[in-house]
Amino acid sequence: MQGCTENYTEINDHRICWFEWGVKQASEPVILLVHATGFHARCWDAVVANLGDRHVIAVDMRGHGRSSKEGPFTWDWFGSDLTALIRSLDLEDIVGVGHSMGGHSVAQAAAALPDRFRRLVLVDPVIMSPEVYSQRERLHDAWLGEDGEHPVAKRRNHFKDPEEMILNFHNKASYGIWQEQVLRDYCVYGLLPDTENGQGFVLACPPKVEAAIYMGSSGRNIYDQIQTIQVPVRILRAKERTEDRKEMDFSLSPTWSGLADCFARGEDIYLPDLTHFIPMQAPELTAQYILQEPASSKTVDQVPDSPVTGSAS
Repeated sequence: MQGCTENYTEINDHRICWFEWGVKQASEPVILLVHATGFHARCWDAVVANLGDRHVIAVDMRGHGRSSKEGPFTWDWFGSDLTALIRSLDLEDIVGVGHSMGGHSVAQAAAALPDRFRRLVLVDPVIMSPEVYSQRERLHDAWLGEDGEHPVAKRRNHFKDPEEMILNFHNKASYGIWQEQVLRDYCVYGLLPDTENGQGFVLACPPKVEAAIYMGSSGRNIYDQIQTIQVPVRILRAKERTEDRKEMDFSLSPTWSGLADCFARGEDIYLPDLTHFIPMQAPELTAQYILQEPASSKTVDQVPDSPVTGSAS
């Protein structure tokens, strides 16, 4: 796969950045990649490297990467932005691939634009059980501090350079099982110049933006939309969370185990040896599932023959 081009489009009064590899070929779909909360389009680079010469587009969602940082940062707006971008670029015959929050957004776009998608690959999307959406209390309320702030809002936001950020995250928590090149891509492309202080770099997804997105994760029920999606949908799920978890752990799956059955042509693939960060931990395997045509069965318990780097913590 050759290098990508960096592009910008005005969507819903926001400047949205997107990256493109290759060109559309008549016989092949375009692969649309949408990242998770707090990440950015270039976190997909290691996956893209395993997609051959396919036409690929990866987007920086609002508040992330090189896209504008104005809100609101609600989950319906992420879906609306992605839908508008697809219309603006006139994309058709799409394989929609979304990780975490990106999977939620891809599902919204597929429901809004049913004729433009060939199939979906939702990588541990943050689509929880219907019961979660009926609760009054937000899912992350339990993690708020005495000051009312989410812990993510207080994460470190300034680095001298990408190398300092890489060193800071190397072998730390879930980052320790990411492939080295993915961690480097996350850091190199996940920083912007600190224009306020005139030196160093800040996170391309500001901590307060990331925290706001987490706080809204249980506020957008899309099950009515899911029921309208007729294309094949492959769901990759990581190791499941336990009901009595005492710590905020982003490495375990937030995805409801019954989600695939809610799609007309859903396929559930359970990957208990992997964490929620499937594309970072196993980009080759992720690419294989993107390229692979859907299976005829509803549930797959084993992964295809492919090397997997790292193991679930």
